[in-house]
Amino acid sequence: MAKPTRFTTALIDENIRNGVWELTTFAEIWDRNAREFPDKEAVVDSSKRVTWSQAKHWIDRLALSFLEMGMGKDEVVVIQLPNTVELCLARVACEKAGLVFLPILRSYRHQEVKQFLSMTRAAAIIIPWRFRGFDYFKMIQDIRPHLPDLRHVLVVGDEVPEGALSVERIVRSEPVNRDGASQLERTRCPATEFSMILPTSGTTGFPRLGENPIMVIMVREKACVKNLKLTADDVVGIFSPAAGGSNGRGYYAAPLVAAKIVMLERWEPDKALQLIQKERVTVVPLVPTQLIQILNYPGLDTYDLSSLRVIVCMGAALPFHIVEKAEKKLVNCRIIQQYSSVGCSIGCTVLLNDDRQTRLFTVGKPYGGARLKLVDENGEEVPKGEVGEIMLKGPGGDSGYYKDPEATRQAWTGDGWFRMGDLGKLDQRGNLIIVGRKKDVIIRGGQNIFPTEIENLLLTHPAVSEAAVIGVPDSIMGERACACFVLKPGTGFTREEMISFLSGKEIASYKIPEQIKILEALPKVADGQKVDKKALGEAIIGSE
Repeated sequence: MAKPTRFTTALIDENIRNGVWELTTFAEIWDRNAREFPDKEAVVDSSKRVTWSQAKHWIDRLALSFLEMGMGKDEVVVIQLPNTVELCLARVACEKAGLVFLPILRSYRHQEVKQFLSMTRAAAIIIPWRFRGFDYFKMIQDIRPHLPDLRHVLVVGDEVPEGALSVERIVRSEPVNRDGASQLERTRCPATEFSMILPTSGTTGFPRLGENPIMVIMVREKACVKNLKLTADDVVGIFSPAAGGSNGRGYYAAPLVAAKIVMLERWEPDKALQLIQKERVTVVPLVPTQLIQILNYPGLDTYDLSSLRVIVCMGAALPFHIVEKAEKKLVNCRIIQQYSSVGCSIGCTVLLNDDRQTRLFTVGKPYGGARLKLVDENGEEVPKGEVGEIMLKGPGGDSGYYKDPEATRQAWTGDGWFRMGDLGKLDQRGNLIIVGRKKDVIIRGGQNIFPTEIENLLLTHPAVSEAAVIGVPDSIMGERACACFVLKPGTGFTREEMISFLSGKEIASYKIPEQIKILEALPKVADGQKVDKKALGEAIIGSE
């Protein structure tokens, strides 16, 4: 059963009685939109456009097909698709059929995909046949002998290889059961259970799978609707990787107000700019790397981006000068930072009407009923202005890690606080300032260096495209700081220039890295949103 790991029946009943959680499902929201806005566009990508009524037909037909295949309640469907209409709708079809869907990155290959399918005992997978030169169907055929639970391989697209089921053919066919509507009423996932498990970024090893009960998704996405002032006139972009948490604004908040969803299949700055201009996108979640690439794109000024009113940035720390630069270039647009993680999911956000200081230097305050505290090594709260480990708790938080009770016990305290693994401090108005990952702190001669502080300063140098500061062993100081750079084309940056630049920023001398490495690229975790500092450290130490 897809029942929340951490939530007792008594807790669920109490929160429903008190109006904290509600019993509405997203399948019901999509059905409502089909009734009230049948001809309004719901989801578009580069080649397909579907209205809310067309979306309902597609969703219902795929959901019924799952049942006709003999799939039972809470069986897992892995979805490995680029950002397409089919990805958006397949999620809802799984909810209607009472199945659990697991979206994974399209960049995963044999080993990762086999592990996801094996650990969840997935009954089905939905893939493209080929995408960007890679044959996904062949990959599944290669690993299928090791996956006794995998019964169905569904392929999206006009061409489907022998041995796979065509999603397009399924949604165009007539259902076997003429009483499909009432059947789906009986099978759909209730709001008190989860229909989605979402992979973590994998910074601590193979990704864990966060449980997302429908009722907790509803809490945080309704809060986002309110905070972002979303309406049916908005057009919400989904530009980040399919499994990324930032896309929740598109998958879940947009349908709540019947806003149009626009999908970008493959991230490229020029493709994103073209889509914003063509579809008049108003709200788009991005990770910092994507925003930086847009701002640095040579032809940025040739696009009409006047429709943009909000860019929501999450997934990694956003340097303050990027917010400043973005709001100067995109004059009608506010940059809103949100802070959360898979596991906690709900967190902190900057609001549209927050002042410049708050928007530039903080991630705002908790939203959607969340609570925040910062604690020291003994679990005691630290005074305002001091650095502590970030702990979050609230009704929009995940209910545990899927089939991993030990990881769940380690991540959450007994009274429900989630250990974010990040360090932060509060400003005088209670806004959260992210200092960096707890495990990334460099202890140099007994003094703490927070890499994020130094990275944000280095990124303001005109030659620096990307920066990461890591600790490397030192026989005298214990650790020393090493700054790793990716430089902009045609530029250079020496250690002496770095020392001079950072000295001019008036920071303590012990924080200035003693070593630099110029690299062609920084290694990233699988979602491409964060630097893989473990891999970076191993590479730097191994080269010395």
